[in-house]
Amino acid sequence: ILAINILASPLASKKSTKRAHKLVRKASQSKSLRRGVKELVKGVRKGDKGLAILAGDVFPIDVMSHLPVLLEEHNIPYLFVPSKRDLGAAACTKRPTSCVLVKDKTNDGKEIDGKDIYDELVEEAKEYDPNNKQ
Repeated sequence: ILAINILASPLASKKSTKRAHKLVRKASQSKSLRRGVKELVKGVRKGDKGLAILAGDVFPIDVMSHLPVLLEEHNIPYLFVPSKRDLGAAACTKRPTSCVLVKDKTNDGKEIDGKDIYDELVEEAKEYDPNNKQ
């Protein structure tokens, strides 16, 4: 496995990671995706809702250490996937991407493609509660 940082929980399973990449690809094609730390933060502040997918191998960790707290404050579920390179490829860019926000609706208010995958991943992300660490 890759060098995954200490913040990366909840880390998606292999099956969920594949589903997350598929969802990101569909969202990218339907223009309901915000990619990168700056754009994600801007979207959250503007009131975008959805599912945040963060890469677990970002270094230095300070680049995105504030994101889980920000997302929890705005009640946005989030998941970590192991690789930023794979996340960038799924988002249809040549560059690695540290995080994306898959919006729950497209810009014109319609449902996104892959709504079933989206709902499954949101449920998985909501199961994780950072206050219940063993």
